[in-house]
Amino acid sequence: MLEKDIEKYFNQQIKQAGGLSRKYTSPGRRGVPDRIAVMNGHVYFVELKRPGAKPRPDQLAEHRALEKNGVKVHVLDTKQAVDKWIGRFKNEM
Repeated sequence: MLEKDIEKYFNQQIKQAGGLSRKYTSPGRRGVPDRIAVMNGHVYFVELKRPGAKPRPDQLAEHRALEKNGVKVHVLDTKQAVDKWIGRFKNEM
């Protein structure tokens, strides 16, 4: 399974749960998370990976910078991880 498959699944599941998923790009800045998800009044940064893959060093540096400012980056690498992550919010909706 490829990263694009996980990302497509993530987008479908977010939409089905009533949330929004937007591609996140920051021109001139490498390593930013793939997606911004909005669910139940909250904003989440999400990095999607193929199964078993880990974030690159530049991604980890960007994740640490965000986390240093109080924003967690969620790394999801399987459809099951997507389901589990989204499932956390279904009770709140």
